This record gives sequence, C-alpha cells and structure tokens, in this order.
Amino acid sequence: MNPELAALAQQVKGFMPHDEGLALYRAAAEAAPLGPLVEIGSYCGKSAVYLGAAAAAARGVLFTIDHHRGSEEMQAGWEHHDPGLVDAQTGRMDSLPILRQTLIDAGLEETVVAIVGDSVTVAAHWSSAALVFIDGGHGPAPAHADYEAWSPKVMPGGLLAIHDVFPDPADGGRPPYEIWLRALDDGFAEHSAVGSLRVLRRPLS
Repeated sequence: MNPELAALAQQVKGFMPHDEGLALYRAAAEAAPLGPLVEIGSYCGKSAVYLGAAAAAARGVLFTIDHHRGSEEMQAGWEHHDPGLVDAQTGRMDSLPILRQTLIDAGLEETVVAIVGDSVTVAAHWSSAALVFIDGGHGPAPAHADYEAWSPKVMPGGLLAIHDVFPDPADGGRPPYEIWLRALDDGFAEHSAVGSLRVLRRPLS
C-alpha cells in the first residue's frame, strides 16, 4: 500500500487497527480487478482509504454507503458518541463532511463514490460487487439486514469482508460474529483473518 495513504489512514477517525486495515487493503487489491468494491459503513473514511487505495491501483471504484447519522452506539449517551460530529444546526450526527475531507486529503475523490442513504434500500437496486465489506450498524437488526441485503450481491469468486467478528463475547458484540457464521453456513469459504476482520470467498458455483 502507498506509504502516504497508509499513514493518512492511521490518522483518520475510526475504529480499525492498522493491521486489519492492511488486511482489508490486500483483500480489496485481489478483488478490485474483477469489479466494483462496496463498503457498508463509511463513518469518517478510515477504511475507505484502505479500500480506495486498492481500487485506485486497479483503476477500479469503491462505493461507500452510509446514512451518516451514526449507528445506535454513536448516539448521545452511548460509548462511541463523538460530540465533534454533531451538526450545530440540526443537533444530529453528520459524519459526511469528515468523509468528504478524508477523500480530498487522500486524493481519492475520483475513485471513491460516497452514497448517502440506507444500505438495504441501496442494495435493492444493486447488481453485483467483487468485494462487499460489512461494517455498518452492529446491532442485531442492522447487521443481519446488511448481511441479507448484500451477501447475495457478492459475485461468484468474490469476497465478503466482515469487521468486528469476536468469537469470545467478552471481546465485543455478537451480531458481526453471527453474520460471519451465517456466511459460512451459506457456503462462503474462509479466506483470511486478521484481528477482528474476517474475509470469506463466495464459491464459483
């Protein structure tokens, strides 16, 4: 990965350790020549830098999807709430301006397409992707909805990546782990694992 982009990615606000980000970059670099990449959960663009760097190297594209109002755990009174991301006019969280600045700083505006909206709604109008990265809401309803909407969009031989997969409940929430188990039950094969990042491959047939 480009050292300057790697350094920038580490500085962007977010929750992905650098070793997991590099693993995501490697998976994206493998998939990007085959078709578009899709990310569910943009936040401030940390993982979009890793994915976008791989897409740019392959002259591909990354679509990053988020409503930018924050998932449940990012709202006021919750563990991951950041008052700096609250819009002073509306009083609601809005991470879109930070994402846009991240893409400018990374030189990825022509490679990364930000889609503002509900991921399930977008999925209903989507055809396929070479890689889908699920890192949106971590509650049971949004996590399972994202899996159900987007896992069928992974092209044969393509990759499905899931973040914050913790086999031990003491380490983190269950829904990402649960959808990882669902993917295995649905025939996806284990591809790689680094930290809490799991990458699976859809069979060719």
